[in-house]
Amino acid sequence: MAEKRRISLHLEHWPMHAPFRITGHVFTALDCVMVEIAERGVVGRGEAAGVYYLGDTAAKAFEQIMAIVPELERGLDRTALQQLLPPGGARNAVDCALWDLECKLSGQTIWAKAGVANRALTTCQTIGVLESPEHTGRAAAALAGYKLLKLKLDGDRPIDRVRAVRAARPDARIVVDANQGLTLPLLQECLPEFAKCEVELIEQPLPRGGDAGLEAMPREVPICADESCLHRGEFEQAAKRYDVINIKLDKTGGLTEALLLADAILERGLDVMVGNMLGTSLAMAPAFVVSQKARIADLDGPVALRMDRIGALSYDKGVVAPFTTELWG
Repeated sequence: MAEKRRISLHLEHWPMHAPFRITGHVFTALDCVMVEIAERGVVGRGEAAGVYYLGDTAAKAFEQIMAIVPELERGLDRTALQQLLPPGGARNAVDCALWDLECKLSGQTIWAKAGVANRALTTCQTIGVLESPEHTGRAAAALAGYKLLKLKLDGDRPIDRVRAVRAARPDARIVVDANQGLTLPLLQECLPEFAKCEVELIEQPLPRGGDAGLEAMPREVPICADESCLHRGEFEQAAKRYDVINIKLDKTGGLTEALLLADAILERGLDVMVGNMLGTSLAMAPAFVVSQKARIADLDGPVALRMDRIGALSYDKGVVAPFTTELWG
């Protein structure tokens, strides 16, 4: 009889350097679930944080994964997993662990297995919602040498904040993310001003479920869906309203669905962005893979943490080098 797989689950807590504020939420640490699947002398690993605004926590993911441990021990594969668990953190952690396991058992790299390039990426360096536009401008100035800045916004003086960043960093590429924090009239006021500041896109300006006004709305700056497009099941509606879709593996439920969603986006003639729900380098590695298909990568999650995994990704002023198999894949 073939040896049964061994499954190990851990809930982990990774403190951040400092609190990080966005619209409606403050992050002080990463809480995640880590899955290890051992088979024939190798171990596949996956990590997920879940989707906080859906109540999809690491603790909830832990319980969902525990419920399918018997199926995993009997050899559950990624195809069957897509039907067994819904999109979310639990499926993400297991899916990524299975990708890692498949690579190690076959001796094939993730780049060959996923059919993507293996090149360094420029990632966003994110500036949270700070006390004032002046603080925001100073934070941007402190990031000298970083080529791509992502500015978190809410309804408090968004135009002034963007102007402050552009004044401090005339050389940088800028994207902004409102995390559902604007109204339609405020967005319409912001767009021409953001265009003057050469903002490349605005991410999720309106609330999930409250963005129908974007359909056929003229825009001087491309608009990107984040909360409004979790997976392929929501893509058709999002494609009518947005120019760019932000893929996050905690939303899609893993790399398998993320790659399929990226292909669907590109086939529609839209652009791909890849982001994260905060994570260590173990979570960023599969996101790095799908980022090879993206116009914009936002993979700076580990930079906000006090510590990272062994074999961590290497960041140099926002440029991320390809990872090694010591980390994943």
